[in-house]
Amino acid sequence: QVQLVESGGGLVQAGGSLRLSCAASGLTFSRNYMGWFRQAPGKEREFVAAISWSGGSTYYADSVKGRFTISRDNAKNTVYLQMSSLQPSDTAVYYCAARSRSGLAYSSRYSYDYWGRGTQVTVSS
Repeated sequence: QVQLVESGGGLVQAGGSLRLSCAASGLTFSRNYMGWFRQAPGKEREFVAAISWSGGSTYYADSVKGRFTISRDNAKNTVYLQMSSLQPSDTAVYYCAARSRSGLAYSSRYSYDYWGRGTQVTVSS
């Protein structure tokens, strides 16, 4: 049974930082692409960042490029999202996702097979 469990969300002031973690179990973590998505109230779930199996390739949405960093530790079966210079517009539930198939669009939520339950990030102005 695959489980993805996010942690690290919370309330932070604008300009602050948070680090999200996603612990994976029940899958061969090192053979899965990992992604972070977010969903704000009343909006579609949107792509934030993705990372390849080895961590050698990373991808970001334009809205977070230069502020967020995705990384992974295959020995710990964990993927991270370091978020800095947070803005109120970053407020959302953040979801971790995994997929083993290659050749799919990393930014499409439909490319991912497994999802966590999400962690709330709230940025106050």
